Amino acid sequence: MSKDANPKEALIKAAYADVHKFGNNQEFDKAVKAVNRILGVAPDDQTALHCKVVCLMQLSKFDEAHRFIEKNRLATVLIFEKAYCEYRLNKHLQALKTIDDAAMQPLPAKLKELRTQILYRLERYEDCLDAYKEIIKNSSDDYEDERRTNLSAVAANLALDKDKDVPEVPEDTYEQYFNSACIQSNRQKFVEAERKLRTSEKLCRDFLEEEGASEEEILEELDVIRVQLAYCLQQQGKIKEASVIYAECLRHKPKDAALVAVASNNTVVINKDQNVFDSKKKIRAAMADACEPKLTSRQKQTIALNNCLLALYTNSSDQVQQLTQKLTQSYPQVEFEALLIRCSQLAKDKKHKEAIEQLNKFASAHKTHEFISKFAIIQLQLLQGNRKDAIETLLSLGEAKYKPGIVSALVSLYLGTDNKPAASALLKSAVDWYKQNNVSSGDLSDMWRQAAEFHLRGGASETAASSLEELLKLKPNDMKVLAQLVIAYAQFNPKRALEISRKLPKLETLTTASEIDALEAANWVMSAKAAKKTANAKVEPSPSTPATDKMKSGNRKRKGKLPKNYNAEVAPDPERWLPKYERTGFRKKRGGARAKDIIKGSQGMASGAADQYDMSNRANLNKNSPATPVYQEPTPGPRQQHRKGGHKKKKGGRF
Repeated sequence: MSKDANPKEALIKAAYADVHKFGNNQEFDKAVKAVNRILGVAPDDQTALHCKVVCLMQLSKFDEAHRFIEKNRLATVLIFEKAYCEYRLNKHLQALKTIDDAAMQPLPAKLKELRTQILYRLERYEDCLDAYKEIIKNSSDDYEDERRTNLSAVAANLALDKDKDVPEVPEDTYEQYFNSACIQSNRQKFVEAERKLRTSEKLCRDFLEEEGASEEEILEELDVIRVQLAYCLQQQGKIKEASVIYAECLRHKPKDAALVAVASNNTVVINKDQNVFDSKKKIRAAMADACEPKLTSRQKQTIALNNCLLALYTNSSDQVQQLTQKLTQSYPQVEFEALLIRCSQLAKDKKHKEAIEQLNKFASAHKTHEFISKFAIIQLQLLQGNRKDAIETLLSLGEAKYKPGIVSALVSLYLGTDNKPAASALLKSAVDWYKQNNVSSGDLSDMWRQAAEFHLRGGASETAASSLEELLKLKPNDMKVLAQLVIAYAQFNPKRALEISRKLPKLETLTTASEIDALEAANWVMSAKAAKKTANAKVEPSPSTPATDKMKSGNRKRKGKLPKNYNAEVAPDPERWLPKYERTGFRKKRGGARAKDIIKGSQGMASGAADQYDMSNRANLNKNSPATPVYQEPTPGPRQQHRKGGHKKKKGGRF
């Protein structure tokens, strides 16, 4: 027995030495082989089993490590290792159950930290926040900054809910600045978030350069910050700047799958119905399997919704129906948005009736969405040009039809169908309803004013007066309203009109003598030239004085200059204002000195035969022939077609 034991112990001892050496050198694949030598001799060695699990985890072989733990029944011993493998395999619920089922109270520090990380992945941010506060309170080591950074990341996600209080986070590192910026962006404070992100970007580069990181590593870390910066710019309407940043970050081909998904999705949003080919490519990248575990449920929901909208933009009817159905199954909270996309596609396909039926069915099944569903139905009815059905749908909203916006829409529809009495009745009933219920719905002054003016034009003075009374309560110092109220009462209650008119300001208080003089002296009715002339003119005596006559005589029109050799006895030429070429005696000059050498007739004709066709040398053959012979020019040859205006005289000074 002793002879057999010594070689075995020596083998185990040597193998453990190799495991220790390879572990220190980060050569975990060789360490696994050394552990296997130990397990070949002692398969129940707990230390060797533990070493193999750790080596597999260091090699990121979490699935193999988890199977090894289950196979060797180490789940009760290696709780942390099992839970961590499940966490890395994205089995978060199973990992949480593994920790919670462990009969260990209180939990060791490493299990507490792992449990907190699992809560973050499960998006249980409130529980995660409490857990981090407890860990930070009860620990003091070198990882305090990392825990505070994680705490700020939890706070950033909590900031999505405006009703929840978010703890103040420190801003000592670039990661903390980044998380603080995320809190601001989730609170819709994009300008402040942009400022913090630019600070984070600068701190990140400075820190990594001091650490000796390569440019590739620096860009990989900066891209996370810059994509968030692009999102803030996009929300501020700075689309071009955001688009450039997204394209630049994607060009770096980042290893972070979540970063690729966010940048690709946001680019699709910028493209909208343009660059559809690029958008399809980007949405596929955003919905890749590698991105799935890295994204939050809110991000995955947004990407899936944008995928449906992209299918709508490409007018893919079948794809829209399939994607919206899948979206509803995966994310029931956006069922109504999916329905709107589906109905929009049906409207594009001219299937308005089917779309309205689906909306009505949804409205009857979901009372919370009934109000907004009715507006979608109204939109479809108006697209069909069916105003009467749209009016009936609005009237079916019950007391909500008295909201100012709905009243305005109904009045417009009634006027569009030439039903002024119905519009008047609606405004009257709206006025009565607000008076009876004393409902405060913000500033209703516009509705009262529109109702009053509408009824005044329609001759319903009493109803107009009622609206103006309500308007006067909201704006007691508005003299225009008071004047309109006097006009309204004057038509059916003169006594009341007289009482109210006493509240109007007196004429003397509205205008003073100096204002009247200034108005009379004002030159706003004259042209600028006349006003300038009047301003520069000297003050002269009254019109009865001789000076005025002198000024008048100075403004008389001067006699026009007569031409040389003017003879008053000879009547002027009646065609003197016409151009020369339009006058009766005008004769066009023939081509100058070379005119006599021109051969008349068709091209190629002999010069002797030209006289036969020269009409200028022949006498009139008939008394009834016109005075000026009509000459039809032949069709110009190829070399002459471009010369439309004939030969022009060269101007002096040009060569």
